[in-house]
Amino acid sequence: MSRRHAITTGCVLTITALTLTAAPAVATSPTVNTSVVLSARQPPPGMIEALQRDLGLTREQAQTRLLNEARLRPVEAKLRRRLGDRFGGSWFAGITAQGLVVATTSSADIPQILAAGARGEVVDRSMAELDATVEEVDAALSTHPNGRVRYVDVKANKVVILSDAPSATRNLIEAAGVDPVAVRVVPSDEQPRPLSDLQGGTPYYIGSTSRCSVGFSVLRGAQNGFVSAGHCGKVGNATTGFNRAAQGVFQASNFPDNDFAWVAVNDDWTPKPLVDNGTGGTVTVAGSKEAIEGASVCRSGSTTGWHCGTIQQRNASITYPQGSVSEVTRTNVCAEPGDSGGSFISIDQAQGVTSGGSGDCTSGGVTYFQPIGEILTTYGLSLVTTAGNPPPLSTGTCTGYEQTVTGTLNNGQSVYQPNNRHYRSTAAGVHAGCLDADDGVDLDLYLQKWNGRGWDTVATADSPSPDEKISYTGTPGYYRYRVPSSNGSSPYTLGYKAP
Repeated sequence: MSRRHAITTGCVLTITALTLTAAPAVATSPTVNTSVVLSARQPPPGMIEALQRDLGLTREQAQTRLLNEARLRPVEAKLRRRLGDRFGGSWFAGITAQGLVVATTSSADIPQILAAGARGEVVDRSMAELDATVEEVDAALSTHPNGRVRYVDVKANKVVILSDAPSATRNLIEAAGVDPVAVRVVPSDEQPRPLSDLQGGTPYYIGSTSRCSVGFSVLRGAQNGFVSAGHCGKVGNATTGFNRAAQGVFQASNFPDNDFAWVAVNDDWTPKPLVDNGTGGTVTVAGSKEAIEGASVCRSGSTTGWHCGTIQQRNASITYPQGSVSEVTRTNVCAEPGDSGGSFISIDQAQGVTSGGSGDCTSGGVTYFQPIGEILTTYGLSLVTTAGNPPPLSTGTCTGYEQTVTGTLNNGQSVYQPNNRHYRSTAAGVHAGCLDADDGVDLDLYLQKWNGRGWDTVATADSPSPDEKISYTGTPGYYRYRVPSSNGSSPYTLGYKAP
């Protein structure tokens, strides 16, 4: 029997993929002063109207919802850190997100949850346990024709499987040794397939018949590009832009398993921190902070434009005819063929790129996105934002960085910087490093992150040249640079920038 309890202070759709081919305070009541809401945080153009249309809200309710989300987000982040391995998930409650619920596996945590301004709920399973169960379920169903959608439902504190043959799915899960109490099988006829059809949401073309949507503008070193869905193209595929002019080439693509890719563009295309809002205007991209479950989120795509909804569940797995895709996020935002790869954004924070979905934007639907953080980390990309990006590197120099350290290395020596210690990053974002040494030597540069037990190398620059550069998008934590001399002795300068 579940010991879950709360402690407080007071139609089935068929999934289609979206590639198109030629055939700490809870905001007050809805009477909150509109001017105060708008002055606190101005929503992007078109977002209020889209939330009204897609969530059935009044204009004032939509404004209040966004304010509540902005106020409660740091409360959730603080509690998530404090609860650690007892954290059981979190979500917004109410049509205007007026409540934040934080779950824990220990009733002893309830007082600090209440004191922070959230509602506490005691659950049986932590997020870490639920995530592990998802991996077990994915392994059991990876080649099975049923149970094509799996996700963690934090509100139910279970892993949910959507299946068109529930009995067969339950039998398979039981045979695989997965804890049946932690899993709920729900009847569904969703059949996922990719939705394929430098500004987020705008169209681009692969070959003469396929169209997808730009996700977000990115940089890899000095190379401009954008991220999109992996099923849209393979490595080496050429793309043309909305105007059918030559645009770029797929540098990397992952599908299935994941569904993301990045395209390097030519000099005719300038990356902008913008997303098309479908009304002739744009929404700015200020960063990539992950939104809480239940938060408002909007999608931009080249077929249906701008539509909004809420984040339903994270760490979902779906099985397309081409194979399974894991760790995607489930939303109630609609989408149609051609929207694949397009931008998902929460206020001004990039969330991910469109993968697949069900239904349409007439009757409504469900759409999944691949989170942006994994894409950036996998390919060593940095998101183009209004907050600025790593400064361009001049040949032989490292200027314009927030911190600079110097030293001298002899052949075969190695040193950790800064000053044989480390630095702390309190926010997710780009770590940029630049190493400058004398010509004729080979010094390398490694960025490492503390994992709680040791140092993991998360980014590497080890060319045979004396100068190296690193751009890495990472989560909060402790970092350091390792500078070794592979060949020769030289003084060096290391410039670096943290989020």
